Amino acid sequence: MKALVVGTGLGGMTTALRLRRRGYQVEMVEKFHQPGGRLNQIKKDGFTFDMGPTFFSMTYEFDEFVRDAGLSTMPFAFRELDVLYTVHFRDTGKRFRIYRDLDLLAREFEEVEPDFRRKMDKFLSSAARFFHDTEYLVLKRNYDSLFSYLLTLLRVPLRHSPKLFRSVWSEMERHFESREVREIFSLVAFFLGATPFDTPAIYTILSYTELVHDGYHNVEGGMYRIVEGLKKELDKAGVPVHLNTEITAYRYENGRLAAMVDGSGTSWNADLFVVNADAAGFRHQVFKRKKFSAARMDKMQWTLAPFTMYLGLDTRLHDIPLHNYFLGNNFREYSGKIFKNAIKLDQPYYYVNVVSRSDPGSAPQGCESVFVLCPVPDLRFKPDWSDRDRLAGNILSDMSARVGVDLKKHVVSQTLMTPVEWRDSFNLYQGSGLGLGHNLDQIGGFRPKNVDEEFGNVFYVGASTLPGTGLPMAVISSKLVVERITRAYGPIHT
Repeated sequence: MKALVVGTGLGGMTTALRLRRRGYQVEMVEKFHQPGGRLNQIKKDGFTFDMGPTFFSMTYEFDEFVRDAGLSTMPFAFRELDVLYTVHFRDTGKRFRIYRDLDLLAREFEEVEPDFRRKMDKFLSSAARFFHDTEYLVLKRNYDSLFSYLLTLLRVPLRHSPKLFRSVWSEMERHFESREVREIFSLVAFFLGATPFDTPAIYTILSYTELVHDGYHNVEGGMYRIVEGLKKELDKAGVPVHLNTEITAYRYENGRLAAMVDGSGTSWNADLFVVNADAAGFRHQVFKRKKFSAARMDKMQWTLAPFTMYLGLDTRLHDIPLHNYFLGNNFREYSGKIFKNAIKLDQPYYYVNVVSRSDPGSAPQGCESVFVLCPVPDLRFKPDWSDRDRLAGNILSDMSARVGVDLKKHVVSQTLMTPVEWRDSFNLYQGSGLGLGHNLDQIGGFRPKNVDEEFGNVFYVGASTLPGTGLPMAVISSKLVVERITRAYGPIHT
């Protein structure tokens, strides 16, 4: 029984190894010139950068994967973060360090939020109850129909129902007084590619996972070590990976998919197919389904588009930690307008990862590798990115003023990626960085299914299908799709 996996993102690679352990013959194809999908890497001018994710939680999902795939050891090393990130405010000049240690965290906010520790404990207890009541009941399961999903929701304790109808921001307002605390701990919505004003309060569980449950981690040697480690395991398992191969068409026989066809006309035959491209985008672009027409796709909620900068500096940034958020003084207005291109980008909000703070080998001696992510409108709202250099200049000017270093004088390497480059490199619909959003009508049973509606031998794994976006979600997604495949075909051998 042969499986073809289209795409080598984290979901695709973990699915391939799970299937191989179950005796399937597996082959992989990838559009990009190296594996990893959005979990990728840039090497340029002596500097090394992770292209996308820079930290993650729920490391136990990787432990489960290693056991399930029969690997002898974890093929990469985690590193837990004590200081999760820092947040800088433009108007006050204040900087807050977000510690995992709740006592240290309370000291950070004692001036702006009296009785912070008690309030945070109450907030986290509420998030913890929801997480543990839903993790296995709702999150980690397949749904054969919308009805089965709705029946599952009825089993969730009634006390959690208000979180379905409140936003992350509303939940923050219920627990905290200061705008600094509200803004900082509502940033979890941006991790999902949305804003705290349009993200359901159920996702405050992310505050629980970051501060209590598992913390945040990165990977020794850079996040791309995950991909390199998995690629070695694929090589050992005899799984071929074909790069620079984009699937553009297909052949079907008797209601089943017979082959995927790449841009050169080559057919890739298999018994079953796992698509690690965007689950909605692939149905739109390759299968051309009416339900996923351009008009319908554009009405869906998509996550933020990334504007990313990869900077090599010939100086050190001694006072800037590993992970940083730079905010302004108009959080609500900026959040409400940025994704629809209704506000100027002259004073942008952005995230900075000083890569070489964690991995010195990513930059020459005395230098820094710096990754900058600025959430911007997707290509539906801002199709023209001829002003990319101006936005990059605005970010550099703003950051220079706030860290006390004229960065423009020290940039010796610069790579920019707008939503156009992200779309073209990884087939991201309209340049959306994390796929479909997580509003209530696009989660769980409302999300595009991980089995195809027409071809029973086509399955999906990754951000825009179950259960959602993020590295641990991709690993869970691989578990769910392999459960579905083995239910249909069984293991070839055990």
